[in-house]
Amino acid sequence: MIIKVCGMRDADNIRAVEALGIDLMGFIFWPNSSRYVGAKPSYLPETCQRVGVFVDASVQDILAAVQDFRLDIVQLHGHETPEMVAALKEKAAVRVVKAMAVNGPEDLAQTAAYEDVCDAFLFDTKGRLPGGNGQQFDWNVLRFYTGRLPFLLSGGIGPEDAQRVRAFDVPGCIGIDLNSRFEKAPGLKDVEALRTFIETIKQ
Repeated sequence: MIIKVCGMRDADNIRAVEALGIDLMGFIFWPNSSRYVGAKPSYLPETCQRVGVFVDASVQDILAAVQDFRLDIVQLHGHETPEMVAALKEKAAVRVVKAMAVNGPEDLAQTAAYEDVCDAFLFDTKGRLPGGNGQQFDWNVLRFYTGRLPFLLSGGIGPEDAQRVRAFDVPGCIGIDLNSRFEKAPGLKDVEALRTFIETIKQ
């Protein structure tokens, strides 16, 4: 199972979370986020892949961040069109994950337009913000997903959900995205809580 920890920006915290053996580390480039990575950290992870999270940013701004942070993956959380995603992939050698806000099965239909231009989806809780709301949706909704692209499960996953994650068995789910429920403060992760959670789900 792929483990992504998102919303990082403190160099020491980045080192400590990276040492847990995670697969993906996310950096949020949306200025309105309390986890906005406004300045490049003095240390960036080397043993896990770097993910840049954007909300309705221009292709030019995304490309600049890809180069500056040496991003492996771009995660789009806004109203980006399939045409915009195609243009981005044409100009940058990165994989693209499109986040989809989910409440009910009807929300899964929006994935169809992106299947030919994205590499994976991230299903997040439909809420006030484009992401990081700290709330869960009914994971059973994803049993109605019939798309051909894999996806990450996101949205309010917390330390108490380890056993639920272990038991979650839906075709296409390749991993989880962890963020606000594992924080001591916005952008500062509770390393021991993450360690315990990761050890539990990997048992």
